[in-house]
Amino acid sequence: MATALSFAQTTLFSKTSPSLRTACLRSFTFCLPFSSSSTALSSDKLHNKKWRQPVASVLELGGVKIAKDDVLRDDPTNNVPDTIFAKLGLQLHRRDQHPLGILKNAIYEYFDTNYSNQFDKFDDLRPIVSVKENFDDVLVPADHVSRSYNDTYYIDSQTVLRCHTSAHQAEILRRGHTHFLVTGDVYRRDSIDSTHYPVFHQMEGVRVFSPQDWEASGTDGTSYAAGDLKKCLEGLARHLFGSVEMRWVDTYFPFTNPSFELEIFFQEKWLEVLGCGVTEQEILRRSGKTDNVAWAFGLGLERLAMVLFDIPDIRLFWSTDERFTSQFSSGQLGIKFKPFSKYPPCYKDVSFWINESFTENNLCEVVREVAGDLAEEVQLIDNFTNKKGMTSHCYRIAYRSMERSLTDDEINKLQASITARRCG
Repeated sequence: MATALSFAQTTLFSKTSPSLRTACLRSFTFCLPFSSSSTALSSDKLHNKKWRQPVASVLELGGVKIAKDDVLRDDPTNNVPDTIFAKLGLQLHRRDQHPLGILKNAIYEYFDTNYSNQFDKFDDLRPIVSVKENFDDVLVPADHVSRSYNDTYYIDSQTVLRCHTSAHQAEILRRGHTHFLVTGDVYRRDSIDSTHYPVFHQMEGVRVFSPQDWEASGTDGTSYAAGDLKKCLEGLARHLFGSVEMRWVDTYFPFTNPSFELEIFFQEKWLEVLGCGVTEQEILRRSGKTDNVAWAFGLGLERLAMVLFDIPDIRLFWSTDERFTSQFSSGQLGIKFKPFSKYPPCYKDVSFWINESFTENNLCEVVREVAGDLAEEVQLIDNFTNKKGMTSHCYRIAYRSMERSLTDDEINKLQASITARRCG
């Protein structure tokens, strides 16, 4: 059984001699570069097609069908695995009895009540967007790290799975909407732990003002919008969390100026709730609104739902186990999750030589593609550089199911599949 897979049965490189470390590296060396370059991604994709699990060939989203070929293309820049394509049609935020749907609807209730249904709502927009929509239209700099293949899922060099709901902001503004909320699943290549997942859900809010809105106030448009923004979001925080202490922190975002983060003091610690700010004038100008000012905010639904519902692991949001799903009801915000079991983790270590193009996100993609949601955490526990200047990393992989105990044989097969991704 899984309990037999203890630390004592794994090779703890941090406690071994250099000679033993070298011997272990020989048996677990990865020759794949885990590179962030498009060329390496193509090589990785072609080498590892045999590891992909079959998924449906067509998904339907908001009445629009998305074919597998729309996402998993034979393109050298494509780095989207089957496991990500399979998530596109699930739309957890549209399920009224799911914690994310419950939270979304609670936010809708706040805006409908306080703004007389002024805010238009979009929650089924297609997650396939252009690089221009995802980055350029919201003024993300050309050299920003989020544009890299290491951070973003590229369908081809000009098309991505949206990294944020802001990817729809410019289009909606051009269509004439001045008050709107956009909710959707967003995709980022990321680390593996209890709070990070390659698919999560965001909500974007935008409000546009005309000169007559602020002229009577005796303040300039930027100050007026910033004041209205803070009043709105403080009210939202009270609606979700009750009477809590709050504070505003100045920050930086490419698409707003000034920019803020709202923090609340909740459960004896400060918690970041959302990021926001006054929309950059260039975004409004490009959308044909040269005389206006606007504010915008963005929040992560999982981040808030984990706090409000006491959900300890982000993977649980994707569980279909009735012991999880039956605990939540439509309209019941903040019902505390009751753990139905705490199955033991299984630990395995893997080490390999790295080159200068190695990235941890690409390693995590390999682990996710093989182990799926059984991978609970991937953690760097040791690194070593020999006299020739070659560097090795040792990572500890924690496997744990949310729903059952894992067996030795099952975990050994997963680990063998991961370590088999090497040359030869």
